[in-house]
Amino acid sequence: MPVAAQVMRHASARPGRIAVSGPGGDLTYAELADRAGRAARALADEGIGRGALVAVAQADPVALLVAVLAADLVGATPLLCDHAWSEERRAQVMAAVPVAARFDDPLPEADGPAVEHRPAPDDLTWACFSSGSTGRPRAVVRGRASWTASFAHLDALTGIGPDDVVLIPGPLVSSLYGFAAVHALAAGATAVVPGRWSPGGLAEPLRRATAVHVVPHRLPAVLDALGTAGGPLRTAVVGGAALDVAARTRAAAAGVRVVSYYGATELSFVAVDADGAGLRPFPGVEIDVRVPPGQVLGEVWVRSPWLCDGYLAGATGPLRQDDGGWMTVGDLAEPHRRGELLRLRGRGDGAIQTGGATVVPEDVEEVLRKVPGVDDVVVVGTPHPYLGAVVTAVVEGAVEGGAAGGGASRAALEAAARAELDPAQRPRRWYAAESLPRTPAGKPARGLLATRLAAGDDPGLRRLT
Repeated sequence: MPVAAQVMRHASARPGRIAVSGPGGDLTYAELADRAGRAARALADEGIGRGALVAVAQADPVALLVAVLAADLVGATPLLCDHAWSEERRAQVMAAVPVAARFDDPLPEADGPAVEHRPAPDDLTWACFSSGSTGRPRAVVRGRASWTASFAHLDALTGIGPDDVVLIPGPLVSSLYGFAAVHALAAGATAVVPGRWSPGGLAEPLRRATAVHVVPHRLPAVLDALGTAGGPLRTAVVGGAALDVAARTRAAAAGVRVVSYYGATELSFVAVDADGAGLRPFPGVEIDVRVPPGQVLGEVWVRSPWLCDGYLAGATGPLRQDDGGWMTVGDLAEPHRRGELLRLRGRGDGAIQTGGATVVPEDVEEVLRKVPGVDDVVVVGTPHPYLGAVVTAVVEGAVEGGAAGGGASRAALEAAARAELDPAQRPRRWYAAESLPRTPAGKPARGLLATRLAAGDDPGLRRLT
């Protein structure tokens, strides 16, 4: 973790302040610094030091934070892995990304002299996996300054500081939640890290949380729990996808200010909406939407201090970089000029080519999510012998033939599509799922759904006729 130096300072200045609160209890800053220091000593005694890549997959989020802090202290790069991976999956990933050591259990701790910490801005201090839209994991690595230098800007936008209690209700292997934990500790705040999403477990931490980091579709559940439990929550930092206007309005009615942002694991922050007026470049970010001749949408290219260093072990992925230091992951937007709002339209590699037309899945999803009874929806292209692909919707909460159980009927879904979508955008195939598969960050797993639909034998997907 790139904030060992900040944690050590907080341990000296406010040793009794709660640093992390996890499933097993709390650690003060003094206790967190002591455990990280002892674990760093053990790593150093094993010969693990500057430049080494260390895989960490502790199920306990507090133990994971101790491990990545210890790695930072010795100058190693922690590679965060999902503890829920099967042994076969983990072996496959480790074969693609050779590591110096791998730790699934809490790091051993050792007595001895403190490890001398010599942080530098270009240290590689964090690596995690991003599946992108294809579902193929690739490890993204980034330098210290690519995160820590952005903290002051986020502090100004969100007001998060040393007296805050920040709820981070998701797995830290996700860059969104991992960043949230890093930022909270750098600020000297208390990071509440349950380690996984649990709607039923939100009430207790919300009784003391003043800020929360979530993905858009989780915000309503947070507001539901807040309405029941009460609490001092004043700020919701929302990233990962477009935020529904109704959710922002509802949050404001509950006294919660929403700061939403657009970014990517590879790009970090790109644009932010701090007041509901729309996305504008995050401080320090230059945006160039490159529209090919004859097209109406272009790829979003970014140049900023917050960009990653690339993929480990020469892996390929959506990240591309030009000679001018600009990067893109293929996201699409309307033409953009300096000073204008950024109007995103989806992921380029997720666009559906159907009968000569290009359909952006997020455009269709936005319409279908408004249908009463729809909890969430994912739109993908499925193969067609003549059209190339057809627009296919997988709806969470839909019940064929009527609204039994609170779901939406196919008739209601098609009526909404006819009312607001062009003919090429309207889904021709409809499926219902009791629960959509999701990434560790909580986003719908679009690539996995496409694979399941192609296989055609998933009992969790029911065709709506």
